[in-house]
Formats: sequence, C-alpha cells, structure tokens
Amino acid sequence: MLEDLKQLVCRANKSLKELNLVKWTSGNVSFRDSKTNLVIIKPSGVHFNQLKPDDMVVVDLDGNVIEGHLKPSVDTASHLYVYRNRNDIHSIVHTHSPFATSFAIRGLDIPSYTTTAANIFKDYVPCSDFAAIGEEEIGKQIIDYIDLSPAVLLRNHGVFTVGKDVEDALKAAVILEETAEYAHYATLHDPDLLPLRKEIIEQCNYFYKTSYGQTEKKDQII
Repeated sequence: MLEDLKQLVCRANKSLKELNLVKWTSGNVSFRDSKTNLVIIKPSGVHFNQLKPDDMVVVDLDGNVIEGHLKPSVDTASHLYVYRNRNDIHSIVHTHSPFATSFAIRGLDIPSYTTTAANIFKDYVPCSDFAAIGEEEIGKQIIDYIDLSPAVLLRNHGVFTVGKDVEDALKAAVILEETAEYAHYATLHDPDLLPLRKEIIEQCNYFYKTSYGQTEKKDQII
C-alpha cells in the first residue's frame, strides 16, 4: 500500500540525520496522501540509518494503524491533529535541531534578521507554549501558531515545520536551523540587534513567493 510514498517518507526521515537536524532516534517526518487521506509516518524509536520503506507506518486520521509491523511515532497524535484541522498541510517535519531548539528552550521567537528568513518565515518564527508529548496538545499548539510561519518552536522541546509536500516541510526545517544559527551568533555580538523592517519583510516574502524558482506551465516544468 502506498509503496512509492513510503519510499519518499523513508528517504525524508533518513535525510534528517544526514542534514544534522536530529540525533539518535528523535525526530520524524510524516506525509498525508491527498487521495486516501492516509498518513505515513516514521516508526517510534528506530535509528534513522536502519529505516527501510517497509518500516514506515500507515495510519488513518483517527490513528488506527492500517499497515505496518512497527509502532508509529509517539508524535503521531499531534501530526494527525494538524492534518484533521488543515487541509492545506500535507507534510510535517519534527526535529530537535540544536540552534533552533536553543531558542525553544528559552521560550524565544526568532525574528527575521535576514532576507532568507523573511522569504520563508515572514516576520518571525514563533515559540509556542509548553505542551505534553504523545497527545494532541502539540498539534493544538502548531495550529495556534502556524498561520504566522511554516515553522513553530515548541517550548522546551524542539521544532515542527509544515508544508504542502515533503520537500516544502523539509526545506523549512533546514532553513530554520540556518536562520537560528545566524540569529544566535549575530545577537551574541549585538543583543540589541533589530530585525528587518516590516516593509522589507513584506517585499522579500512577496518576491520569494512570486519569483523564486521555476514556473509551471500546463504540465511542463520550464
């Protein structure tokens, strides 16, 4: 069932380790198939370099395991809460990437100091309130903040990013860690550093959405 998508989600999960966004077994990627509304997610507690496509767990939006020989991620309920409440979100990435998580530990938003941050995250990356792991509470925090940015810092925990597909959500996770690293070093030298002005952020975000990358015409990418 959904074999091609299981391969996609498996590769995305393995890439978290390769991109230095996770350590040991913490972190996960999920994807919701728009045709079946089934969700594919990483199994709980399995090392990233040991993951195989057949290890991916397929669940419905109520959390029932449809296919898989392993227990799904402990974050499954949170992922499903987001999918049930946002039809436009089809992938979620969860990491504990170090620089971004350091802001989450301190309960701090990450303002947009760079044009790249403005492109992806608009005004800032918000930090949520604390939420218990393993239930829907994290999902509720994501829903509360996700209209501000495709990335949310979960207080004292880590990072969640979302997207219209796996690549979109994964890109947000990568750029978030880069953004957090730059913000960390810049404010270390200048604690009173001001973020970009609102009008600059709006210009950057608009230009990125309308001009960056290739354009699609009919069924052909040019």
